[in-house]
Amino acid sequence: MTALAIDIGGTTFAAALVAPDGSMARRTERPVGPDPSATLAALVREVAGTEGTGGTGGAMGAEGADGAARPGDPAGAGPRGLTGIGIGSAGPLDAVAGTVSPVNIPSWRDFPLAGTVGELLPGVPVVLAGDAQCMALGEWWRGGHGSRSRALLGIVVSTGVGGGLVLDGVPYLGPTGNAGHIGHISVDRDGEPCPCGAVGCLETVACGPAMVRWALANGWSPAVPGPDARALAADAARGVPVARTAFQRAADALAVGILTTAALFDIDDVVIGGGVSGAGETLLAPLRQAVAGQAGLGFLRRLTVGRTALERDAGLYGAAALVLPAGTRRPARD
Repeated sequence: MTALAIDIGGTTFAAALVAPDGSMARRTERPVGPDPSATLAALVREVAGTEGTGGTGGAMGAEGADGAARPGDPAGAGPRGLTGIGIGSAGPLDAVAGTVSPVNIPSWRDFPLAGTVGELLPGVPVVLAGDAQCMALGEWWRGGHGSRSRALLGIVVSTGVGGGLVLDGVPYLGPTGNAGHIGHISVDRDGEPCPCGAVGCLETVACGPAMVRWALANGWSPAVPGPDARALAADAARGVPVARTAFQRAADALAVGILTTAALFDIDDVVIGGGVSGAGETLLAPLRQAVAGQAGLGFLRRLTVGRTALERDAGLYGAAALVLPAGTRRPARD
């Protein structure tokens, strides 16, 4: 029993074969490149071992005309020994239709991702979820969170801010697959317009590009050309005031989003992933302080906030967990 796990990011696609004991094989990454559809097809064929077979065509299996199985559908052994194909993708997405519109891949708007992958491997069920949802599920399964909490919020802080929920071991996807999208909680009614069409979303303050824009507009003079969030984090760690303030602003905004979500879903545990999380305590220390300072109700004060234990593999483990039956998945040791 093996799952093909696929992680669709804004700049990189990754895939691997994942077994119920957590062992991972043929892990491969490719940059999105100028033709993301061609990149996807090459990646799937390479990892699934179908290079040179033509890779497309054939009748659809039980997954339906859109290529997508539904979370919770029975999983059997499909062609090539695959139980199923789990996909975590940057959004927004429509898990029912199997389509995605990643902000950083302009050529994919309402792109039929589940159906396209289903055509590459006919007869294998496909389940689609958000990348942050898969990160949260991967941390629950293989990052040790499942043994110490009942409700987990995963947040990806990168070129955007995404989120996902795992409640009692089950990913809560919502009717369209977009549940947990914390990046579009409003944290500043007088803030910047968001590409989503709203104003003052968490993403407009806390994502890497927003932090860099704010720092540059407020006098940051980076030592390296083409400044990015990594350079900002390095300056913040060195004590550069405007860089530290940029991280404090992001931490304060993230705390609002976290506590809002925790008040609704009674969250125990928060795990932060994505490129900006690489700043470590430069982000986490002010974030924990902001959460503690803003948490009023007793059940909110028990929240723990930490960084991903699985790094970039969290999303692949979570994508695999979408299609590996829960009873077969072996948890990681703490």
